[in-house]
Amino acid sequence: MAHGLLYVVLLGAPGAGKGTQAGLLAGRLGVPHVSSGDLFRENLAGGTHLGRSAKSYIDKGELVPDAITIAMVMERLAQPDCDKGVLLDGFPRTLAQAQALDEALAGNGQRISVAPYIRVSEETLLARLAGRWTCQRCQAVYHQLFSPPRVPGVCDVCGGGLYQRADDTPETHKKRIEVYMVQTRPLIDYYRLLGLLRVIDGERSVDEVQAALLDVVQGLGEDGDRAQEAR
Repeated sequence: MAHGLLYVVLLGAPGAGKGTQAGLLAGRLGVPHVSSGDLFRENLAGGTHLGRSAKSYIDKGELVPDAITIAMVMERLAQPDCDKGVLLDGFPRTLAQAQALDEALAGNGQRISVAPYIRVSEETLLARLAGRWTCQRCQAVYHQLFSPPRVPGVCDVCGGGLYQRADDTPETHKKRIEVYMVQTRPLIDYYRLLGLLRVIDGERSVDEVQAALLDVVQGLGEDGDRAQEAR
């Protein structure tokens, strides 16, 4: 790999809008948006060596070892479309994964460029997650606040009835957020100590958050662009 590639690790809890922001930001930066979830699905569906290795753990109800996940990520980073860098979404999730990723990148003379953290209050996260509804027929997704159907309870696309999935309950969402914060707090501290963390106010509009993310990435190397530490 050539020197000077852009490696962005985007952090944010469930409901922070990380997936939406990652897609927009990657497009504007001209780098691939690499989601760990997508990588797992592609390797499992394709029956790759790494996919089969991961499946052997998943079938036993065990966590997939970091070494397999890291191998998937590094294999993806070696593809030609990553010649300018990559935006990582959903990985690393833990301190151990972050350290392993750093070691793997260092082997190629590379390192993480910046780690923006989209910070949103738990109250807002729960409100965002709680408003999600899914069509029983076509699986189109709506949100009662941000993208409501024209007729309450009825899908705009096919006219099917809308429902909330079993995992779309306040209790489930609260647990997801708690698990994320337990796993990610050390990660936030890790990137802050490395001087790579930038905290973005995720309570603002999609456009405002995107503008802040662009400012952070485009301001790399400048003094005084570091946002306040995560609390």
